[in-house]
Amino acid sequence: MLNDNVADKPVRKERRRALVITGLAMVVVYILWNIPQLDILLYPLALFTTYVHEAGHAVAALLTGGEVVAFAVNFDGSGYITRRGGWDWLIGPAGYLGAALFGSVLFYLVNRFPRLTNPLAITIGVGMALFTIFVAYGNLLALILGVGFGMILMALGMRANPLITLLAMNILAVSTALEAFFDLRYLMFVTDANLMINGERVANDAVQFSQRVTPFISPSIIAITWAAIAVIMFSMALYYGAWKPLQREIDDTYDTIRGRH
Repeated sequence: MLNDNVADKPVRKERRRALVITGLAMVVVYILWNIPQLDILLYPLALFTTYVHEAGHAVAALLTGGEVVAFAVNFDGSGYITRRGGWDWLIGPAGYLGAALFGSVLFYLVNRFPRLTNPLAITIGVGMALFTIFVAYGNLLALILGVGFGMILMALGMRANPLITLLAMNILAVSTALEAFFDLRYLMFVTDANLMINGERVANDAVQFSQRVTPFISPSIIAITWAAIAVIMFSMALYYGAWKPLQREIDDTYDTIRGRH
């Protein structure tokens, strides 16, 4: 019969590796989003985040009885959906908050259950490719991105070392979870119509939400609210997915040291 400490060693080793990878991923994301000279490295990550953001709008439109007429991601990192019907009050915030929910849940799952990281990468990759084929088929870049990222995630899940997959998934999770926070300055202060869509200028999500749903609330307040909700969601994922396992690791190490005396 194995001693409990011996039996727990593989689990504890896996937990320690996951915690190290999590910390490394957060450092990488912080560096990429805050050093302009690294924009070339950030570009694919920004496109992925934009894709998830627009997918949030599209899913909300479909769930509320609307129809997605167009789904687009642009080379400059912007994107949009054109839809008919659906509930404005839910579709409007579904871009930033949908991305925040996706990133937070992904962060929690890959850190709380690191052994599921590779199967989860395959699942998300398949889902992303299928969603793209059925919803984003009208935009070439969105089609390439959705199917391309889906295939990359499937390849990671099937071929890559679990630690590499864990690092990649954490980077994607942190970036999408905190998109509203990273874009807070843009949402608060860029209130004019600055995005060209089909020859027309369109304002950002916070301005549109204010105009269509809550004209009595300024876009800045809406932006701050979305960013706060995103931070709260990610904080919960961080606490339950990484901080509690870290506390458990510290307690286990302390108990081990005590047991030697």
